[in-house]
Amino acid sequence: MNLFSEDNIQETKRRGRIEVICGSMFSGKTEELIRRLKRAKFAHQRVEIFKPAIDTRYSEEEVVSHDSNSIASTPIDSSASIVLFSSDIDVVGIDEAQFFDEGLVDVCNQLANNGIRVIIAGLDMDFKGIPFGPMPNLCAIADEVTKVHAICVKCGNLAYVSHRTTNNEKRVLLGEKDTYEPLCRECYRKALQEQQS
Repeated sequence: MNLFSEDNIQETKRRGRIEVICGSMFSGKTEELIRRLKRAKFAHQRVEIFKPAIDTRYSEEEVVSHDSNSIASTPIDSSASIVLFSSDIDVVGIDEAQFFDEGLVDVCNQLANNGIRVIIAGLDMDFKGIPFGPMPNLCAIADEVTKVHAICVKCGNLAYVSHRTTNNEKRVLLGEKDTYEPLCRECYRKALQEQQS
């Protein structure tokens, strides 16, 4: 029997894949992204992390979770830049993917097709409950989707959406616990009714 059959060789080849971590704010998306990237680094894989340049809430050059866990990152303005910075990389991490342009979908496919593991974290919906940016399409092409949940601050059930507590209609409004709260579907519906009355 030949130990180096095609099956065994296939197992040693680098396999690209796309993993999406999505959910509302305060659900642990970035925490899970950081955990996976740190494990890859521990396994001596070459890792590069990207975030949108507009996200400077906690740090300009780090991906930081709401729990203050962090990892060094490269801020970029366009998804096309990711390809330029990803040569000789095994794993690419992308945080706050909802803020990137629609080209991110093609970029992630290209990276995965080149044998790179791509791990993406982002909001699946905006504060109005509308699918956000390239996230729906990323979920569609992903090899694996992990939906994480925050806890509704009103009733303790699993949160459905990030409800904006300030009166601002801009779609992109970077904020924290003073601007957003995770709500379940029922509490979100009630909050909308209260705002309209």
